[in-house]
Parts: sequence; C-alpha cells; structure tokens
Amino acid sequence: FRLPRSRLLRRLPQRPKLLRRPSKSIVFEVLPDDPRRPDVSALIEQHVAFSRASSPPEDEYALEVNELTESSVLFFSARHDDELLGIGALKILNTSHAELKSMHTAAKARGQGVGRAILRHLLAVAKERGVTRVSLETGTMDAFAPARALYAEAGFTPCPPFADYRPSTNSVCMTVVL
Repeated sequence: FRLPRSRLLRRLPQRPKLLRRPSKSIVFEVLPDDPRRPDVSALIEQHVAFSRASSPPEDEYALEVNELTESSVLFFSARHDDELLGIGALKILNTSHAELKSMHTAAKARGQGVGRAILRHLLAVAKERGVTRVSLETGTMDAFAPARALYAEAGFTPCPPFADYRPSTNSVCMTVVL
C-alpha cells in the first residue's frame, strides 16, 4: 500500500519552530583604567598568552602591561559591578592616526556585546581627539576569525602594513576612516 505523495508529506511531523530567546544582556561601563590593576593585568596576561599560543613569534605583537602604560596609549576596561569583562587600548601614532591594541574579552563575558562596546568606545575616543584613521593588526589564523569579523562589521577593511608592521601571511592589517 502506497500513500500518495501529498498525503505522505502531510503526515510527516512538522519541524518545531525555533524560538528566539532574549539574549542575556548585562549593563556595563567602558571607562579609562590602569593596566597595572591586578585583575586588568591578569586579563592582559591572558591576552598575551593567547596571542603567543596562536601566532608565530615573528608575528606576535600583543603589548605587555608596561607598554600599555606609555603616554601614547589610552587604556580602557569594561566592567559590570566592578567585575572586569574586557579591555582595549588606543595607541596614538600621530595627530591623525591611531592603532587599536589589546582588545580582549573575558571568556565568561563573550557573546554579550562587550568587545563591540569597547570597540565603539575606542573609535569615539579617537574621533574626539581628532584622529581620522584607526588601524589594527590581527592574526589570519582561525583563532582570530571572531576578531576579524567584529572589525569588518565595524567598517575596518584590509590595508597595507603600517607603523612597524611588515607583510606576513600570518597577520592582516585593517583600517577605518572616521
């Protein structure tokens, strides 16, 4: 006994509808911070360790804590109830050009918009200071794919190496005009 195709399709169970769950959003602030603060320096160390584990030594450019305290660097963190969620820095290269540095979101805060908020904040700070171009360097390996996607979403496009960077298959430079 064979059912006609039209009746057979009607008898198949319907796919359950996917319900969108409201994302768990947290309220946090992005403010200037001190890279030497214990929780901040610990996250910077995690960032440097990630960079070293994911990049060959000749293409590893993560800044250490002491480099993030230089006068040319503006350092920020995102916090919720004083809990550190992420970090990011802006290194002023000259009056019109700045570099995005040390973007890192704590593992427990990923997927909640922390990195995106820090990035928006850094770009706003750059613009307030009269900077017209912000550039960055990041890895080409799979580990850096989420970062590249975030930067592309914010309008960054690939560019030639800038500052002290050199061409490499392991890294990509990106820039955005403000």
